[in-house]
Amino acid sequence: MILSSYERMAARRYLLPHKGEGFIFVVAGFSVGAVALGVAALIIVMSVMNGFRAELFDRIVGLNGHALVQGYDGRLSDWERIADEAKQIPGVISAQPLIEQPLMATANGRVEGVLARGNRMSDLRESPIITDNVIAGTLDELEPGSGNVAIGARLADLLAAYPGSEISLISPDGRPTPVGTVPRIVTYRVAAIFEVGVYDFDKAFVVMPMEDAQTLLMMGDDVAMVELEVDDPDNVATVLRALQPKVVGEGVLVDWRQMNTALFEALEIERIAMFVVLSIIILVAAFNIASSLIMLVRSKRRDIAILRTMGATRAAMTRIFMTVGLTIGAVGILAGIVLGAIFLFFRQGVVDLIQKLSGQDLWDPSVRFLSELPSKTDPVEVGAIIILTVLLVFLATLFPARKAAATDPVEVLRYE
Repeated sequence: MILSSYERMAARRYLLPHKGEGFIFVVAGFSVGAVALGVAALIIVMSVMNGFRAELFDRIVGLNGHALVQGYDGRLSDWERIADEAKQIPGVISAQPLIEQPLMATANGRVEGVLARGNRMSDLRESPIITDNVIAGTLDELEPGSGNVAIGARLADLLAAYPGSEISLISPDGRPTPVGTVPRIVTYRVAAIFEVGVYDFDKAFVVMPMEDAQTLLMMGDDVAMVELEVDDPDNVATVLRALQPKVVGEGVLVDWRQMNTALFEALEIERIAMFVVLSIIILVAAFNIASSLIMLVRSKRRDIAILRTMGATRAAMTRIFMTVGLTIGAVGILAGIVLGAIFLFFRQGVVDLIQKLSGQDLWDPSVRFLSELPSKTDPVEVGAIIILTVLLVFLATLFPARKAAATDPVEVLRYE
C-alpha cells in the first residue's frame, strides 16, 4: 500500500501509546506476542521435524545405502556381476557387497541379540558414518583373519565390553551331529566402539571384515546383498529401474523407501499435522489483532470523523488502519523469527536444562532413535509461514478497517 504523508502520520500516531490509550497499547502488545509465539513455534517444530527426517535419512541410508539387492535365502552368489552391471547404470555411484545376519552375542555373562555385519575393509574405511564416529579403539585393527570386530556404543554398554574385551557370537547354523545341529560359537576381540547416533544401530551392530563374516556364517564366497548408492535418493526408483531385469532369479531389489516406509510416512504425516495444529496459534493472534483494532477504532471515532470532514476518503481510512494491523503483524513476525532462531541455536541446552530441572529423561534415545535433538531449517517453509501469517493478519484487519472507513462524521460530531 502506498500511503500519503498524512496517512503515514495518522498510522504512526495510532501505533504509539498516548495518554489514556495504555489499555489498547497493552492489547496490541499481546497481539504482537501472540504472533511472535505462533511464528516461532511453527519455525521450531518444522525445523526439528525436518532435522529428524534428515538425520534419520543420513544415518540409516549411510549404513544401508539407497537400495539393496538382497539374495534369496540370504545368499547372493553372482554378486560380482550384479555389482558391475549396477555401476554401469547412470546415476549409480557405488555398489558394495554386504553381509548382515542376526545372531546372539555374549560377554561378561550377558547375552544380547546383535546384527553381524561384514564389509570389505576398503568399503568400511570409506564409510564416514562409522569411521567418523569411533569413540574408543581404532578401526585399523580390523583386518581379515585378525579376529577383531567393532561394536556399537549401546551394545558395548549392554555387554559391559570395551576395546580389548572378548565377545562370543553364536550362530544357529552350526555343524550337524547325530543329536542335532550344534550352534557355532566364535570368540572375537573388540577393537573399536562407534556411535552413529541411531539407537537401534548402536545397540545391535557388530562390524567385521567380509572374509571373517563369510567364515562365521559358512557362506564361502557368497554375500547376503549388494548395497547401492545413487546420486539422487529421491529418484532412486527411476535410476534402478534398468537394474531390475538383471537381478531376476538372483535376488530382490528394494530401495530406502520400501525399507523404511512406515517410519518416513509417519514422520511426514506428523509434520503436516503439527503445521496445521500450530497454525491455529497464528489464527488466534490474528483475532487478537482484530480485537485491538476494533477497540482502537472505537476510541478514535472522533479523530476519524474530523479527518473525514477535512477531506480524508474512506479508502484512506481503510489504508490507515490496515497499515496499523499489518505493522503489528510484521513486528510479531520479525520477533518470532528471532525467537525461533535463538531457541534452535540453544535447543540442546534447553532440553538439558529442562531435564535437569524436572529430573526426567526427556530425550531417551531408545524411544526417539537419535541421541540429540536435530534441527534443519528450510527457507521455503519459513517463507510459507511468513506468507500464511501475513495473509491471516491481512484478513483480520479488513473488518476493523472497513468499520473505520464507514464512520459517519455527521453522527459522531452532531453534538460536538
